[in-house]
Amino acid sequence: MSSGAADLRQRKKQNCTESDKMAPEERNKENSKLGRVPKYMLIQRFAKLFFGCLAAVTSGMMYAVYLSTYHERKFWFSSRQELEREITFPGDSAIYYSFYKELLKAPSFERGVYELTHNNKTISLKTINAVQQMTLYPELIASVLYQASGSEEVIEPVYFYIGIVFGLQGIYVTALFVTSWVMSGTWLAGMLTVAWFIINRTDTTRIDYSIPSRENWALPYFACQVAALTGYLKKTLSCSAEKFCYLLVSASTYTFMMMWEYSHYLLFVQAVSLFLLDSFALAQTEKVHEVYKIYLFSLCVGYLLQFENSALLVSPLLSLVAALMLSKCLQMNMKKGTFMSRLLKIMYVYLVLMITVTLNFLLKMFVPHRENEHLLKFIEVKLGLNTTKNFTMNWLLCQESLQAPSQDFFLRLTQSSLLPFYILVLIICLFSVTQVIFRRICGEPLKETVKLEDGRIGERPEIVYHVIHTILLGCLAMCLEGMKYLWTPYVCMLAAFGVCSPELWMTLFKWLRLKAVHPILLALILSMAVPTIIGFSLWKEFFPRIMTELSELQEFYDPDTVELMTWIKRQAPVAAVFAGSPQLMGVIKLCTGWMVSSLPLYNDDDLLKRNENIYQIYSKRSAEDIYKILTSYKANFLIIEDSICNEVGPVRGCRVKDLLDIANGHVVCEEDDSYADSKYGRFCHEIKMNYSPYVNYFTRVYWNRSYFVYKINTVISFQS
Repeated sequence: MSSGAADLRQRKKQNCTESDKMAPEERNKENSKLGRVPKYMLIQRFAKLFFGCLAAVTSGMMYAVYLSTYHERKFWFSSRQELEREITFPGDSAIYYSFYKELLKAPSFERGVYELTHNNKTISLKTINAVQQMTLYPELIASVLYQASGSEEVIEPVYFYIGIVFGLQGIYVTALFVTSWVMSGTWLAGMLTVAWFIINRTDTTRIDYSIPSRENWALPYFACQVAALTGYLKKTLSCSAEKFCYLLVSASTYTFMMMWEYSHYLLFVQAVSLFLLDSFALAQTEKVHEVYKIYLFSLCVGYLLQFENSALLVSPLLSLVAALMLSKCLQMNMKKGTFMSRLLKIMYVYLVLMITVTLNFLLKMFVPHRENEHLLKFIEVKLGLNTTKNFTMNWLLCQESLQAPSQDFFLRLTQSSLLPFYILVLIICLFSVTQVIFRRICGEPLKETVKLEDGRIGERPEIVYHVIHTILLGCLAMCLEGMKYLWTPYVCMLAAFGVCSPELWMTLFKWLRLKAVHPILLALILSMAVPTIIGFSLWKEFFPRIMTELSELQEFYDPDTVELMTWIKRQAPVAAVFAGSPQLMGVIKLCTGWMVSSLPLYNDDDLLKRNENIYQIYSKRSAEDIYKILTSYKANFLIIEDSICNEVGPVRGCRVKDLLDIANGHVVCEEDDSYADSKYGRFCHEIKMNYSPYVNYFTRVYWNRSYFVYKINTVISFQS
């Protein structure tokens, strides 16, 4: 198997260096041959490239405009005051945008960066490096662009900020278009990819709910990397195109890693896909290992520029890449034909896995790191390997994004015809890849160029990569619904490629052994007819819905939150510290700038512990216990949310107060729903009664239908 790959690699090297070594006379002959190509063919190729690029760029721009229009219709953004606009940023999105505002308010960019890296005005009693901990590189870039472009007098900061995000989503769609086009050879596949992506927007992106989230900044760069990698893996690629794809893979990989703290996990999944592709000898080993070097370079540079982020050193990506390169060195240094060299070929996969696990274990043992232990505990509990009463673990397990996908998810994909065609394409490609692997085991070499009449789509390395990649992402999406945002876009791309690819239809007809109709002609017809029929059916069914969605005005108004923020800005002291649910604290930080005791961030163990402690205001604890907790964080004001205190959750046992009762031992038997006797009532209910001892510790200073604000007394009258 490896000898065939070596021959293919050698031929590719010869092809790439042929033009450089060619004598001037031979080069002139070659140029004259190219000159004899019929002009109509050159015009046809140019027209195909021009209109394809135009369609790709137009699709991206139209999607960005669509998102902007939908956002305006949903929130009435242009007719809102600044405060009303800012409360539309929920949870962690509010935190990211608040730091963007702080950068713009700073006297200079350097001063703004320094204040973020030594931030002690956000969380009480805590100085954080916000750039490192919250991956604020998108905000740094946005603030630089806003100030350097002179946009202060042209556009408001919030429009500039969300405009960049919408523009990146347009790039995301364009990259998916190009990927499908490169794989199928027709930009019709790109158009179908975009159509499926927009129709299934609920399952392809979280842009509706969380505009500034890290994934919305990062995933467009990953899509560009995948598009470049697709071209780079192709066999029939000129040297100049190969170099361009290599440079684009390098740049987009590094940028992606800088934009999202969890990027190395997604790159690990990609590295596993390339590892399996290389293990089956279905791609040029040289190219695959060049991609490994890109990973290694990006990890090293990212480690240095992210303030020596130790999470990158203990990441599974680094361990896997190091294991793969070490295994390659062992194979190269081993004399060919010996018993040990043959044994290494057989045990290659096992060897790589063992080195990866061992290396990752040693790195975690010797490298000081702050990798989240709660993630490992969560995986244990999720897989049923352990049980826990811990509030944070159970709260994570109750999150919808961390549940298995619902039936509605598969129903939506089926109604748009995406899932049936994806399964069809996946089955055909998998069977073809299995055939190719079987031929390789039998000693049959891969063809250097696969022709349409061969019907061997499984011999194209870029196709095999995408099949493996979507299967791995699909396995993750079947476990965690939140992973569907990574999987579904590439399902759209692969399904569109398949139905538009004559090679896929030819592969199917080779198996069916058609004789009545010429298989090549039928494959060409179906590759045009099937996507056209799908496109018209999607247009007829979903286009009116999209236009209705854009035409109707949706009302979003939260007067209680607006009143609360207005009261804080007018009545609360500047040095005040607020305590409450982390999601509300993020909005308070953005809208008022006041210091808070917690934030909706889940990558820091100390913040997670803070969140759990402050959530005790919804538990059955005494007034004295709650007072001690709040004063330990120097909080001056407490905010009770009626929606949490009187929550009626759809999932039994997943309300915040239920999880607190379990963690505090106030539930004896969860199945029988029997509660232990508690000396105290639920704090959030009892404090509203205004009787001792609650009035001794807390004084109500503001309330509306949704929020109750209490001042934490500094002088206490201990009376019974």
